[in-house]
Amino acid sequence: MTLSTRTVRFKQVDVFTSVPFRGNPLAVIFDADDLTTERMQAIARWTNLSETTFILRPTDPRADYRVRIFTTATELPFAGHPTLGTAHALLESGYAPKVPGTLVQECGVGLVRLAKRADAQWAFAAPPARIAPLDDDQQKRLADALAPVAIDFSAPPCAVDNGVPWLLIRLRDAAQCLAMTLSPAARQALTALVAEVGTHGIVVYGPHDGGAPATFELRTLLLGAENIEDPVTGSANAALAVLLTAQGKRPGDAYTVRQGTALGREGRVSIAYDDRANGAPVWIGGDSVTVVDGTFRF
Repeated sequence: MTLSTRTVRFKQVDVFTSVPFRGNPLAVIFDADDLTTERMQAIARWTNLSETTFILRPTDPRADYRVRIFTTATELPFAGHPTLGTAHALLESGYAPKVPGTLVQECGVGLVRLAKRADAQWAFAAPPARIAPLDDDQQKRLADALAPVAIDFSAPPCAVDNGVPWLLIRLRDAAQCLAMTLSPAARQALTALVAEVGTHGIVVYGPHDGGAPATFELRTLLLGAENIEDPVTGSANAALAVLLTAQGKRPGDAYTVRQGTALGREGRVSIAYDDRANGAPVWIGGDSVTVVDGTFRF
C-alpha cells in the first residue's frame, strides 16, 4: 500500500486554561477544503478527542474562516471550546483578521462573532438559544434520579439548545455539584430523560460561597452514545448564561465558572453581558494554550 504524502498544518490546543493539560483539548486541522466529510469523521475518530475542527475557506464574505466541528461520532453545528480553540490556533499561525481585534467564524449555526477583550482573552458571542422547561412528571423523574443531591427548583430545569442541546439543572450549591455521582440505575433513567427532551446530556451547576475562585461550579455529563464527563464545555456555559437571564438569576454583568474539578482539571470560563447592543449578547471567554504544533499526514 502506498502512503499518501499529503500534509497539512496541525495544532492540539488546550482550551479554557493557560496551563497545559488543565483544560479541554482540541485538535485543529488546517487547509481542509479538499477533505470529504467521511475523511474528516475518520480523522476525528482517530484523534479520539471530544472534538476535532477543520478550517476551510469561508463561503460568506463577512466571515474570516469556516470551521467544521466533529466529535468522534458525529458533526456538530456549533460548540464552544472548539470555537475558542480554533480561533487561537488560527491567530497563532499568523492569520490577520479582516477587522483587527475581531473574528467572524462561519459554522453550522451561521456566523459566530469573536472579540479580543481588554484582558487579552478572546470570547465568542453566544448563539441564540431555545429554552424548554421540563413538565412536572419530567421534573419528578429527574429529582428521583439525582437523589440525594438536591435540585434548586427556584430555577426550574430546562432543555436549552444553542446548536448543542443540554438539560440544565441548578443544584443548591457547588459542593453538591462536586459530590454528585450516578448509579447505573440513575444513569439509565437520565439517559432516557435526555433522549425524551432531545439533549446530549445534563449540565449541573451550583453557586459557590463568596470568596470562592468562581461564581459557579459546573459539570457536563454526556449520556447516550457517549457516556463521559466533558472537562470544560463552552456551549453549556453559553446556554447557562442565556438561561440565567431568562430566569432572572443573572449574577450581575459578569461572572466566572469553574469546570473540570471532578476530573482533576482546572477550567475557567469568563462570562460577560453587553446590554448596550441589540439582543444583549453574552460573551463566553477563556484562555487557550497550544500543546502540540506540527503537521498532519494522511
